[in-house]
Amino acid sequence: MFNRLLPNLRCIRAFGLIGSGLFVIAITIFILTQQTSRVSADYTFQETEAYCLGCHSNPDLKMTLPNGEEISLFISTDMLAESVHSPAGIECEACHTEIKTYPHPEIEFQTRREMSRSYYLACQKCHSANYKNAQDSMHARAAEAGNLDAPICTDCHGAHDVTIPDKPRSHVSSTCSTCHQEIYNEYKVSIHGGALIQEDNPDVPVCTDCHGVHNIQDPRTAQFRISSPDLCASCHANQELMAKYGLTADVYNLYNLSWHGVDLSVYKARWPNTWHYSAVCTDCHGVHDILSTQDPNSSVNPDNLLATCQKCHPDAGPNWTGAWVGHNRIDPQRTPFLYYTEVFYSSFSPFVLWMSLIYVILQIFHAIVGRIRRSLQ
Repeated sequence: MFNRLLPNLRCIRAFGLIGSGLFVIAITIFILTQQTSRVSADYTFQETEAYCLGCHSNPDLKMTLPNGEEISLFISTDMLAESVHSPAGIECEACHTEIKTYPHPEIEFQTRREMSRSYYLACQKCHSANYKNAQDSMHARAAEAGNLDAPICTDCHGAHDVTIPDKPRSHVSSTCSTCHQEIYNEYKVSIHGGALIQEDNPDVPVCTDCHGVHNIQDPRTAQFRISSPDLCASCHANQELMAKYGLTADVYNLYNLSWHGVDLSVYKARWPNTWHYSAVCTDCHGVHDILSTQDPNSSVNPDNLLATCQKCHPDAGPNWTGAWVGHNRIDPQRTPFLYYTEVFYSSFSPFVLWMSLIYVILQIFHAIVGRIRRSLQ
């Protein structure tokens, strides 16, 4: 019996192995088909880009404009892959709308700058709000006045290599240095710039924190000057932020109570477009070259403070700084005479007032008693 069943068992086993093999093959084919489908979908999604890179990935590809300028037409695939546009599916035709296939239409631009200023207009299709704000900036007004070298979107953000603008954060200020190198040299050794560049400190201001991003205004105007203390206060009146660095956060409130601050507030409320010389933060501390008060080169270091005051008060004598506290609280270390004078008056004045009040009450009581006695006689 067993000998008769043995061939059948072998057949069943063979069919089982064949079935298992076919099943594995079927699963493998299915997985490969799905992967091929995905690759095909990805390739189709980037088909235009791949078509363009067929030529533009050549490092030797160049063209010469009518004015003689030679422009490289090479596009690095690595650079493109790291940009914010290509991974998001934004391909070449999104910006190069006039180029549909090869051969391309004849170039009509005379200069490299003319070509850049033409292509940056495509940015407004996706970034309309930022583009609109940029048209209200001093950069746009400079271009309208005839300075065609004034920055446009691609000058700051790049063309094919557009990345997140504040990664790293120091990239913001280094981008501005392309045009404002002298100012950047001052900034990078200041207390703000040094902390940013050397320590990658996220709390210190970069250029755009003070000047704005796309709607950059002229900092030489009366409006900017009058509003500059509010600008500084955005950090220096922040209790939590100042406590982090052991700094006082009441400098803005004390400044507003000072003669400088009160005078400025009147102009700000009534004549905001009138230039006024009452001291603002930058007049004493500097603009881009702000240093720690402990730094011997700081304009507000105790050894240099008198010279700083004399810029506006040329007749100021050696006792000037000892009698002026600016936006600092009176304390026994910095201004001992003023401190103890304040302590005396803050104690003596209430005492005099209380004594006067008691005297008035006693006089009233004496008058009432006198009237009662007279009525009883």
